[in-house]
Order: sequence, then C-alpha cells, then structure tokens
Amino acid sequence: MNQREDVVVVGAGVVGLASALALIEAGRGVCVLDAGRVGGGSSHGNCGTITPSHAPPLAAPGMVATALRMMLTPDAPLYVRPRMDPVLWRWLWTFAARCNVRDWKASALAKSMLLNDSRARLQDWVDRYGLDCDFRETGEDYIYRDPRAFAHGQREIGLLRELGIDVEVIDGATCEAQEPALKPGVAGAIRFSGDAALRPDRYVAELARVVRERGGVIVDNNPLQSMSHEADGIALTTANGPMRARDVVLASGAWSPRLGPAIGLPWLRRAMQPGKGYSITYSAPPLVPRRPLILRERSVCVTAWGDADNCTGFRLGSTMEFSGFDDSLNSRRLAALERGAAEYLHQPVGPQVQERWYGWRPMSCDDVPIIGRAPGQEHLWLATGHGMMGVGMSSGTGQLVADLVTGRAPTIDPAPFRPERFA
Repeated sequence: MNQREDVVVVGAGVVGLASALALIEAGRGVCVLDAGRVGGGSSHGNCGTITPSHAPPLAAPGMVATALRMMLTPDAPLYVRPRMDPVLWRWLWTFAARCNVRDWKASALAKSMLLNDSRARLQDWVDRYGLDCDFRETGEDYIYRDPRAFAHGQREIGLLRELGIDVEVIDGATCEAQEPALKPGVAGAIRFSGDAALRPDRYVAELARVVRERGGVIVDNNPLQSMSHEADGIALTTANGPMRARDVVLASGAWSPRLGPAIGLPWLRRAMQPGKGYSITYSAPPLVPRRPLILRERSVCVTAWGDADNCTGFRLGSTMEFSGFDDSLNSRRLAALERGAAEYLHQPVGPQVQERWYGWRPMSCDDVPIIGRAPGQEHLWLATGHGMMGVGMSSGTGQLVADLVTGRAPTIDPAPFRPERFA
C-alpha cells in the first residue's frame, strides 16, 4: 500500500504554504502538492499589499448598479463578460443578495478579524523566520482626483475606525506636497498608516524555503485528481500515483470549485467564482511613490519594492473580471491600468516591462474566506475563497487552519468562515 502522510496540503500558493508552515510548527508532518509550480497562481502577480484597511467587502450597497453599468465597458475596473453561464449567474444572484448594509458590515467584521490577525502575525513571521521578501511598514494611501468621490470614500471611515483601523484624511495640497510622484489636481487622500507591503513572489518563495527547512515536503506538477474517504483518513489519487493521508487541507484557490465534484464537495461550484486580475511589472521609473497607492476612481494599485532611492520593482495591478477561466491576456485591460496611472502619476510606467500577468482570484459570493472542516467529512479541511486578500490573510489563515486541525483553541473566532454557510 502507498505510504501514508500525516497532512497533505493541496495548493502551494500563499495560503497553502502558510497553512503548511503553521501545521509544521504545531507538530504535524506536512506534504504540499501543487498542480503546477510553487506560487504559480494569483500569489505571483498581485500587488503585495498587506491591508487591514481593505476589510469592507466587494459585496457592498450599490455594487449591483455599478456592475450593471460596467458590463457595457470591457476595460472597466469591474467587468462581467455577458455569456450564458448558469453557475455564474447563480453566484451573481447570491452575491447581489449580500449587497446590503447588514451583510456588508457582517462581512467587513469577519474580514477585519482575519486581516488584523494576519498583519500582526506576518510581521512576527518575517522576524522569526528571516523572510527575505521586502516587507515594509509603508502604510497605504487612497488617492482621489474627484471631490465627490473623495467625499463618498469618507463614508466608510466610521466603520473602519470601529474595526481598529488607523485612518487619516488628507487634503489635496498636503497630499501633493508629501508625494512628489503625484500630478497636480489631487482632491484628497485617505491614509491607512497600519498597512504594509511586501514582494509577493519572494514571500511565497521564502515560505516554501522555511517549510522545507522544517521538514515539510513540496511536490510540484502533481495535480490532485480525486479522493475518497476512509475511516481513519483520506485516499488521494494524483497524477504521480496514489497517496493516503490522515488529514487533507484544500488550499487550491480559484481551482477549488473545479476540484469540488471530484472530492465530494460539488457545492463549491456555487460558492466560488474565479475573478480575473491583471498586473504589469516594470523596472523602476526615476520617480516612484513613497508608499503603495490606490488610485480610487480608476481602481489601480501602485506598488514599488525597496525604497525611493533603491527601487527594485514597480507594479500596476488590480481590475476584476468575471470571465470564467478564460486564459487570454487581455491587452485592453492591461492598457487600462497604464491609462489610469497616467491620470495620477508623473511617471506612471517604468522604462522596461518585466512581466504582463493575469491570474484568477478565488471569489466567494460573500467575499469572506471559506476556512474549516468540510461538512460531513471528518478529515478534509478547507482554506480557500480569499478573493483579493490571499497574501494579506495568509498567515492568519495558516494559524487558524493549524488550530482547527490540531483541535486547539483558535486564536480568532472561526464561525464567520465556516464552510457550512454554503453547503
């Protein structure tokens, strides 16, 4: 019979590797499987911001009307490609039902709990494990050029302060004086000094290094094909052959709903959709922002690694496209990132393009991660559905998974993340 593993983690992205590390630190043996390479999914090309400030969910009051307007604009920040897809439309219907004040606030509270825990835990991990990932306590600014949008953006400040987030409102003239990279015409900014940033590809590589150094095994290019449940564990079928495990953690991001029917969780297809995001990475222009920026009216995130005097990379990212697993690199949506940045920045792009990227984010229909034991399955655990917050929620998710699997008292309340809410 094939060798029995203690814990198999399916997915070598940021959430899977963080879960593997926390499980190892809790005394469990871990083998991580991935269908491709370490960090090859949405962990690779995102902007690397660590943002408790992003607790308010995408499912917000007024979002349905916004999405309907944007459906006619293929390069809009939020785009739903019109097509006959009953699974997508069912997901959108559930998402739309959440776009009310009560559910919006409940999701924000849940996300904030995990984001705040992760923010503190990540800093501890960087120090404890010596993670070389350009981690910096930069803060982050939301930049507005439209006074009406600036006023509207301040409507969330009361909730954010309730969540313990440090928020500062800055007038346009002060913002321009503090940030030379910005063009004149700034209406104002909202600053979140508790946010941070890192280089996501290096962070994932460093997590993999630490997992291996502590005895974990990572197997690339070995997709999970199916699993069956036994009295004392799980039997897995993979491309490299059969395996057995005492426990399995599914941390496969946007691919989780595709695996759902093969692992006895068909409801994952109703709970999640892939949200396609884009980014462009450049060599650094001479003038880069001092901290990460969100250019609010255009929904473009701007990050630079290193510091203004020694910048090692410059990235524009964001957008949300619901087009299934379409694998085309949409040049029109990439160009929208550059056009948006050009409205705000003196030097919106770098001299050389290093990478044009797209990836699928795992979007749950309430924009809250799915973390916990799979309903009715003793040895299968879920850590997926993190949307755009996978990097920022990674360390807290890893610790919560380790606490639940080992039966310890969780460091945060697991109730808002329970998979039963969808099953």
